[in-house]
Amino acid sequence: MTTTFLRPGDRVLLTGDSITEWGRDRDDPTSLGHGYAGVVAALAGARLPEHDLEFLNRGVGGDTARLLRERWDVDGLALEPTVVSVLIGVNDTWRRFAGGTVTTAEEYEEHLRAVLTSARERLDARLVLIEPFVVPVTPEQHLWRADLDPRIAVVRRVAAELRAVLVPADGLVAAAAVRTSPERWAYDGVHPTPAGHGLLAEAWLSAVGALPGAA
Repeated sequence: MTTTFLRPGDRVLLTGDSITEWGRDRDDPTSLGHGYAGVVAALAGARLPEHDLEFLNRGVGGDTARLLRERWDVDGLALEPTVVSVLIGVNDTWRRFAGGTVTTAEEYEEHLRAVLTSARERLDARLVLIEPFVVPVTPEQHLWRADLDPRIAVVRRVAAELRAVLVPADGLVAAAAVRTSPERWAYDGVHPTPAGHGLLAEAWLSAVGALPGAA
């Protein structure tokens, strides 16, 4: 199997909030956790053994785009990744409804762009952007769409401008929830179940061309 995106010797950094962190040991820099990041690393390593890929997980639970930016020098640039994958944004929305802390879509975009452009300009890294998502399991979460949808639009626009690989997670998880139920994929509407992490991992690998039959 070949892929035009992942290259031999790549160091792939997956970062974001708790969805990416998902069980990683912060005291072990090589820990990948047991969510989609770990599944991506396992399957990519199995399918592309000749690439000798290295994967790093630097997700931090509770992170917003601003918090990711604040730690980016240490948890991003200093690691010198050749591929940077980011999933961030749902906490920017969640905190508005849970605590009244509002981050505008414009502020979100500013922080996201700062992270991505520094990775591109200073490291010449290739970029992967995963859409934030919610599949409502409570009536209140239906209200989140008005806040989250503009962030998803930001991710799509920035991905196009920076020629990043886009993982269309919001639509994928929504479609899966229609087939079964939201709780089967994200038990609280946000945090994935094992099946949800598997869905994200498959989508990531497909987007970068590392699944059988992927373009």
